[in-house]
This record gives sequence, structure tokens and C-alpha cells, in this order.
Amino acid sequence: MNPPIEIPRPEYPRPQFVRNEWACLNGIWDFEIDHMDTGLDRGLLHRPLSSRIIVPFCPESVLSGVGHTDFMRAVWYRRRIVIPAAWHGRRILLHFQACDYDTTVWADGIEMIRHRGGFTPFTADLGVRMGGTSVDITVRARDTHENPQPRGKQSWKYHNFACLYTRTTGIWQTVWMEPVPDAYLLRTRITPDLANSCFHLEQPLRGPHTNLTYRAILKAGDLLVAQGETRCGEGLAPRLVLPVAAEHRRLWCPEDPFLYSLRLELRDASGNLVDSLDSYAGLRAVAIEGKAVKLNGRVVFQRLVLDQGYYADGIMTAPNEEALVQDIRLGIAAGFNGARLHQKVFEERFLYHADRMGYLVWGEFGDWGCGGAGHRDDHQKPGPSYVGEWLEAVERDHAHPSIIGWCPLNETYQTLTDRISQLDDVTKAMFLATKAFDLTRPVIDASGYAHRVPETDIYDSHDYEQDPELFRANHAKLPEGKPFLNPHPREKLPAWSIPYAGQPYFVSEFGGIWWNPDARPDEDSWGYGTKPRTEEEFLARFTGLCDALIDDPEMFGYCYTQLTDVFQEQNGLYRFDRTPKFDLELLRAVQCRPAAIEIAAKRQRSGGVGIESPASTSLRHASATPPVTV
Repeated sequence: MNPPIEIPRPEYPRPQFVRNEWACLNGIWDFEIDHMDTGLDRGLLHRPLSSRIIVPFCPESVLSGVGHTDFMRAVWYRRRIVIPAAWHGRRILLHFQACDYDTTVWADGIEMIRHRGGFTPFTADLGVRMGGTSVDITVRARDTHENPQPRGKQSWKYHNFACLYTRTTGIWQTVWMEPVPDAYLLRTRITPDLANSCFHLEQPLRGPHTNLTYRAILKAGDLLVAQGETRCGEGLAPRLVLPVAAEHRRLWCPEDPFLYSLRLELRDASGNLVDSLDSYAGLRAVAIEGKAVKLNGRVVFQRLVLDQGYYADGIMTAPNEEALVQDIRLGIAAGFNGARLHQKVFEERFLYHADRMGYLVWGEFGDWGCGGAGHRDDHQKPGPSYVGEWLEAVERDHAHPSIIGWCPLNETYQTLTDRISQLDDVTKAMFLATKAFDLTRPVIDASGYAHRVPETDIYDSHDYEQDPELFRANHAKLPEGKPFLNPHPREKLPAWSIPYAGQPYFVSEFGGIWWNPDARPDEDSWGYGTKPRTEEEFLARFTGLCDALIDDPEMFGYCYTQLTDVFQEQNGLYRFDRTPKFDLELLRAVQCRPAAIEIAAKRQRSGGVGIESPASTSLRHASATPPVTV
């Protein structure tokens, strides 16, 4: 008998909304590549599939056991799942955390759901099931590459090149199931309100909920902070406000990422528990005052690093949970206090760890891929379908305190003319949709390149100038209201952006210094600028570039490219295997030098006094680690 295979990625995939009963469906599934997307006509829905794969790793990855890196128009999966006896008579929800790109799910040959989008979760309701029965689950994922779709950094050529990498097709995050009653809780929208020292809860429900009561209990460790309840059935989503008294108030920030625990319950008229979720929340506020971006009323200079979330063996899927934690530790060890999560909607467990470790992040959409395969302008003209998937991502991640800003688009570019373009329409739609969903965070219309929305909260540029003096000169006129723009005026190119209107400004991509002392002469290697000849030359350039931005009182932060090498793009501070290239203390010293601290203090004095209240001794001794066990 073969020993049992260990389930990969077995941790709970939705750590901010936890039910106790669930089953991980990662592991071996039947699998078949459908090269020309003719599988339905050829009977793949009903006949056995020809191969096997290890879920949740994509078939391009080594960890999947397949390792097929050519284009695949469609892939098929099948697995027979058994409903646990203890779940008898309850509704079974089958969750897919992410499947790229156009997915259809069948149960016993009956279509249950279709979903379009490669970065966001979806759920197939399998209905009420008898315990002990089995269900055949079949999944087809189409990924044609001819049509515009959000791909992020997935290469549209056969091979990797420049800053585009091995593709991801099909299932690439955890598949799991859970039982729920007929009336059950959906994902809660938790919004901190620091000015009024409370949390606002909006609770969408599914199923008949007349005569039910919604209850929420907020705690700090074992200390009860607030509780409240309201009747259901008089609106689509019950709402509650949970006040936090002064003696219980403890703000979430990088130095003290305190998380309150939150118990959410649905009870019937007799007080019996119908459904429940365990969650958590951080009390914090992001605000804009002039050109300053404040966290909890104080200026925090955002030292961000570009994190693309790629792994040599798992592609876009971390090989294990420790790899997620490690990437945050690597950023902090090099002197950063946060990251721009670039061209990918990161999995929820990464954000969970950012919440508990006090790591500031900008949520971004993987919008590249607009032109379809073979088009150089693959990130020029996003289509209307982008808005729906982006809002699924914003809805999923709204309650994470670590997210301090939204970035729907990246490096869209188009010359300004006297006509309103499709790019203008979609950029405006994504900006306004994000603002309508979330008024608590700043939104940038598009990072770098084409700013087309006058109301954008943030203005930025991407500047990969490698000469520190020229780099400093590029940004010298920001105090005059003349920031560096892409393309730079001295290049005599047509304008891409509407005029700057005095918003908070930062260089959201810079550096990218090409450095791989281990590269072979014949190795494909890519980065920005001329390679430094020595490590000392690299550090001098890194120091000069960072100094130019740290010394500028008009900047609220920066984002250095990048945390790690990714395949042939070898401009990371760490190698692709996460080993450091440099003495991390030197990198930290550059970013956290005494002069930088003094400049931050001046920003603080000019920008206002912080509003955090001293917390009580009992609360300070409450655990700052996540209050739910997942």
C-alpha cells in the first residue's frame, strides 16, 4: 500500500472569515490538457481524463507534477468528493480561491457555475446533500490568450522575456468545501471608523432570514470590547456599529499591529445558533492632508518594495505558507515597511500575515493583457470586463487593515487627444467603482504613465533613471507643482496625462538595478540600466536613488523595484530562491538613517500631531497576534 500523500497548502484559505467545519480538496485530481478547446465536443465531461495533477499548483509549475509550459487553450480537472456524514442535510458550498481564466464547474455532469476572472474567488452551491454520498466534480478552465483579459505578468510569447514570466493556467489556489444552513452569513464588510472610535459592519446574507437576529461580539484578547445585535429580514444586509471605548482603544499600525477578534452570529427566534463566523479587525484610518498621506493622524513615510509574488517552483502559487511569511520578513529585514503587490491579486493568507505583522500594502489588479497575445500594447487599453473582476478583488479584501490604498491599473498609456477614448472610459469606471465601494482608502487612477482622472487621490510616476544626480534632478520641480511625468517632457513626446493638481505624490517604481554576480555569460538576464561593476557600485547607486526621494519633503513615500529576482528579471534585492544578495543591515541603514528619521519628524511637525490615545495597561498586554486560529 502506498503511504498517504500529504495535502499541499492545507491551511484555511479564508482566514478573516472562518467556519470551523470545512474540508481542503487540494491534492491529486484527474487532469487533461485540451490544447484546442474541443474537450466538450470530444466527451471529456463524461469520459476519464488522461493524466493527474497536484492541486492547487498550476500545470505550468514543477509542483503540479505536470510542468507543461506551452500554451493551453483549456484544461480539465475531475475529482470525486465524499460529503462527510456530519454534514448530512446541509447545503454544501464548493469554493475556488482562484482559477485562470474562464471556468465552468459541473457536479455529476450538471453545470453549477461559470466564472470569468483569474485572480478572484468564486463558489459553486452544490445544494443540500446527504452525508456519506459522493459527487463527481468536473472543472474546465479556458485560457485562450488571443483575447484581452487581465493576465498580470504572464508572458504572451511562448517563452519568458523582459519582465514577463511563465504563464498560469487553471486552478492555482486552494479548492475547498464547507457546509452551511439554508440561511447563512456571507463575507462581512468591516470598516474601521477611527474618528468615531467604532467599527461599522455590513452583513450580506444568503437564504431566507426573516425572524433571524444578527449578532456581533468584539474582543481584545479575552476582554469584551463591544457587542450588538439587530433583526434581519428588514433589509438586504443587516448593519451594526460597534463602539470602542477609550480604555479599549488600541490602534493598528506597523509598530503595533493590534487586531481585535470578532465573532459574527446568526440566531433564530429562540436564540439558537444558526450560523457563525470568526473574524478580526484593525482600528486604523488613512487620510490625506495636502500632500501628506497619514496613518492614524500621523505621517508615515511609505518605504515600499515591489513584490510580484512569483516562486520558481509554484509560479504564482507559494509552495507553502511559510513562503508567504518569509516574503514579508524579507521586506522588513531590508528596511521596507510595506509593499506594492504588483500585477497580481495576492492570496488572502498573504494579507492575513500582513495584517498581523504590520506590513503596509497597496492592493493592485493584474490588468496587463489588454491587447491579447502577440500585441506589444498588451497593457494599453483595458476592456469593460475588467471592472467586474476588480470589484470582486476589492470586495474580498476590503476588511484587511494592512491595505492602505488601491491601484486598479498599472502603466496604461495613450497619447492625449481631443477625443475621449476607451482607455479614458475604463480608467474612470474603475476609479469611480473603487471609490463607490470604499471611501476609506486613497485610490490612484493608474500607477505611472497615463493619469486620466482629475479626481484621483494620488499622483505618481515610474522613473528608472539610474544616475542618482539625474534622478534627483527629475524630481526637483515637485515643490513648484511640476512633477516628473511619463514620458518625460525633455523627451519631446506627446503628453499621456492630464495636469498635476497638487495631490500627494510618490515615485511608485524606481531602481530596478540590474545585479546578478552569479549569472553565467550565456544566461538570460534582464534589469534596468547598466550593470554595476561591483557590489560597492550597486550600493552607491541604491543609496543615491533612495536619498533623492527621502530628502524630498514633497514625497509621501516610494516603491523600490524589487524584492526578489523573478526568472530572467534579475534586479531584486534577493535572488529568486530568496537568498540575500547584499548585507541587509546596509540596505536598512540607507532607508532608516538618522537623517531620514529627522526628515520624517519634520514632516510630522508640519503635518499635524498624531491622534492615537494611550491605551490601558490591560489592553496593552492583550495579544497583538491574530485572534482566530486558522
